[in-house]
Amino acid sequence: MNVFKRMIKKEDPAVYQDKDAKLPRVLTVKDFLALGVGTIVSTTIFTLPGVVAAQHAGPAVALSCLLAAIVAGLVAFAYAEMAAAMPFAGSAYSWINVVFGEVFGWIAGWALLAEYFIAVAFVASGLSANLRGLLGSFGLNVPFFLANPLGTKGGFVDLIAVVVIILVALLLSRGVSDAARVENILVVLKVLAILAFIAVGLTAVHWQNYVPFIPKYHVNADGTAFGGWQGVYAGVSMIFLAYIGFDSIAANSAEAKDPEHTMPRGIIGSLIIAVILFMAVALVLVGMFPYQKYAGNAEPVGWALREINQPVFATVIQSIAVIGMFTALIGMMMAGSRLLYSFGRDGMLPRWLGKLTAEKGHGERGLPNHALLFLTVIGVLIGAFFPFAFLAQLISAGTLIAFMFVSLGIYRLRPREGKDIADPAFKMPFYPVMPALGFLGSLIVFMGLDVQAKLYSGIWFVVGLAVYFVYGIRHSSLNDPK
Repeated sequence: MNVFKRMIKKEDPAVYQDKDAKLPRVLTVKDFLALGVGTIVSTTIFTLPGVVAAQHAGPAVALSCLLAAIVAGLVAFAYAEMAAAMPFAGSAYSWINVVFGEVFGWIAGWALLAEYFIAVAFVASGLSANLRGLLGSFGLNVPFFLANPLGTKGGFVDLIAVVVIILVALLLSRGVSDAARVENILVVLKVLAILAFIAVGLTAVHWQNYVPFIPKYHVNADGTAFGGWQGVYAGVSMIFLAYIGFDSIAANSAEAKDPEHTMPRGIIGSLIIAVILFMAVALVLVGMFPYQKYAGNAEPVGWALREINQPVFATVIQSIAVIGMFTALIGMMMAGSRLLYSFGRDGMLPRWLGKLTAEKGHGERGLPNHALLFLTVIGVLIGAFFPFAFLAQLISAGTLIAFMFVSLGIYRLRPREGKDIADPAFKMPFYPVMPALGFLGSLIVFMGLDVQAKLYSGIWFVVGLAVYFVYGIRHSSLNDPK
């Protein structure tokens, strides 16, 4: 078999079904809704609406939220059908491996791996910064050398980031049931806090702040767009980053009860809840104060509450922001460990990553704790010791590429449903038009990212292809005649 034929060889879905059968199917619709909302509605809901309003869209930030949600929703339908038909660990990596072939699956999985490595570190670092700010308001200050990454503001290690990553890893190592219970409770608290902000903020809304709803277009000093539909479009690319968390639900589909029904409801339901909350927060924020007030403001929600003499609510919101990042960290580490497990399962990375726990002990059986350990170590190294702000661009760029693969993958999936792949109860509506719209929407958002994002994603994919040709293709399960 020549190299090209070897690269596009497809995995048998029955093999994945057999390998992933050892993962315990314990997660319900409620758990996936909490996981999705917990991951999507993280600290970004308290920061992004104000930032996007001030930098790009003005009061039309709500339109940016809506348009980003429409694109994410198109892809979410594709994810829902894929997850219902192929409830395998690894989400896009495993699906694309089955419908397009190994090299394309690897590219999609490698794209998502950047998201999870960096997102774990970013969320932990953001949690640390917010928690330190909260402690500082009570006169408790963490020394600089224990508060910042190596070489940043006199720092040596971000100790809080290290601790929270390890705590979440310990929780997940006991099993997804325990983690889901914690996630469910914390997500309810977070949603209640957001609803409280909306209720309080509505009492301070001034309708003149919405006029003009779409400000006149001009170019910012940094060359980016403000106002007009150009500004709304620029806002879409920023807001979209908040909605990509539904991939973390799909990555855990091998642990879903009745995945045919559970996965579509969890993926689409969590996105709908997130969109409603994002748009409500955005509209209330720009109604409370002129959008210009949020320029350079790192905590627009807390600031707005303090400005209307609600300091207690501001403190509560900041506390909930910390909780929100903890729930996002649970979701990202669950999904990232399942992706790494699927790489090890297939021999694309060392098979040690694909080992599952065999003994009951104090936790569940059949957990990818080796993959979880590896993710924890990488997350700690990036988040605690290295300044990594420039890597944030890889999160949205890599995920959008995976979204494009999944959207197009529906065209290869449909002819095989009911044959070698299960015929799912849920199917993407308006086929064959909607998959094309999902692909085009993701491409348009990708084109809206800045040059750095595209450059860093290009470098990441070159590295990924090198890993594939040096290690993956030689050790892949598809090379094993057994």
